[in-house]
Amino acid sequence: MRVVLQRVVSASVELNSKVIGSINSGLLLLLGIAEEDTSEDIDWLCRKIVNMRIFSDLEGNMNLSVKDIDGDILVVSQFTLHALVKKGNRPSFIKAAKPIIAEPLYEKFKKQISAELNKEVKSGRFGADMQISLINNGPVTIILDSKNKQ
Repeated sequence: MRVVLQRVVSASVELNSKVIGSINSGLLLLLGIAEEDTSEDIDWLCRKIVNMRIFSDLEGNMNLSVKDIDGDILVVSQFTLHALVKKGNRPSFIKAAKPIIAEPLYEKFKKQISAELNKEVKSGRFGADMQISLINNGPVTIILDSKNKQ
């Protein structure tokens, strides 16, 4: 499971020119699910994301988590995070989980991160062609991979 995490001032997701999810200060998460991903990947990522100290304290040091600042989270599914680009110029997505596997894991991820955060998270619509808007704060962008926990 891969996540591109962006610290944002605000973020929103639109579907058919209508906003279906928006947040103020917090995190935009782009979530890619692979065939071999399980609940264990969700557990690790949710704990890591909610407790990651990437927000500034009063001295300007990155010392606070999204939970500490009572921030929001917006989760958007993005299978293209598992693109393989080694050969040629056309990405291959064979490592990305099929919707029958990925959608239940996406829903479980949203539910679990909401529980870890103790508040509802906003989200896009699984499998839809969406438009994402954000104002990155910092900028702070971090890539997490549950199979490469470094």
